[in-house]
Amino acid sequence: MENNTPEHIKCLIIGSGPAGYTAAIYAARANLAPVMYQGLQPGGQLTITNDVENFPGYPDGVMGPEMMEDLKKQATRFGTDIRYGIATAVDFSGHPHKITIDEKLELTADTVIIATGASAKWLGLDSEMRLNGSGVSACAVCDGFFYRGKDVAIVGAGDTAAEEATYLANLCSKVYMIVRKGEMRASKIMQKRVVDNPKIEVLWNTVTEEILGEHAVEGARVKNALTHETRDLNVDGFFVAIGHEPNSKIFQPYLHHDEQGYLKTLPGTAKTNVDGVFACGDVQDYTYRQAITAAGSGCMAALDAERYLAGLGDH
Repeated sequence: MENNTPEHIKCLIIGSGPAGYTAAIYAARANLAPVMYQGLQPGGQLTITNDVENFPGYPDGVMGPEMMEDLKKQATRFGTDIRYGIATAVDFSGHPHKITIDEKLELTADTVIIATGASAKWLGLDSEMRLNGSGVSACAVCDGFFYRGKDVAIVGAGDTAAEEATYLANLCSKVYMIVRKGEMRASKIMQKRVVDNPKIEVLWNTVTEEILGEHAVEGARVKNALTHETRDLNVDGFFVAIGHEPNSKIFQPYLHHDEQGYLKTLPGTAKTNVDGVFACGDVQDYTYRQAITAAGSGCMAALDAERYLAGLGDH
């Protein structure tokens, strides 16, 4: 007779990337026998990042995919069971927690660590995808350094775009800020910083038609929506700052989140409003969104999970 009892896991980690892998390393070393489902993009956003120069311990920098492979090996070395698969549904209404993988595999878990990250929003241009990591970036803080003394463009009109344009202006010779409408959504103080900065030229009522270059960004073709005039900008870097979307949809019926969908955690912890469910990395961090802060929060999630299990007498 077939056994239909779902597999039970002590510590389930949903998502990979710096947060998930760090949580796995700590959980495995604490004998929590963690099982990780890597998700849609194993290794997370860093797998589409070429050079990472701001993660401690890599004095010469490291390729994003290589760094994620290093973290994966470290998690595996301590016994993490790393599996392919996507969490497609959860039920956090009782204990143990119920999770569905790939719409068919049912699991139960004592603790769940959510490390599903956030996905950058893109313009949807073919050239944008083709040159992603070769001059196209969604993170000025991560990649701005590579364009010191060069001309760059940034798309966006909110606080993040204004903040990143200002950040880039400290490094670059010139920053074109491409704004789709005749006004910004950014706060007044951020708008003032942009407009008052002599290195930033705001292109109002402008859309991007094409990112130019075969193997690396060599320019951007933009169009004024009012005059229909096109113009080619001579830039080496093209930054997209039109927002991120946290990968949190399946958890939202059970977990507190903000209006954008970022999961809320108890300040100073990785604890959510549901006992035994923890969130780390970009799925709950709309402020910093860096690999190192994600890794740190992954550590917090594993330690919180260990303490939670110890309190139950299961560990």
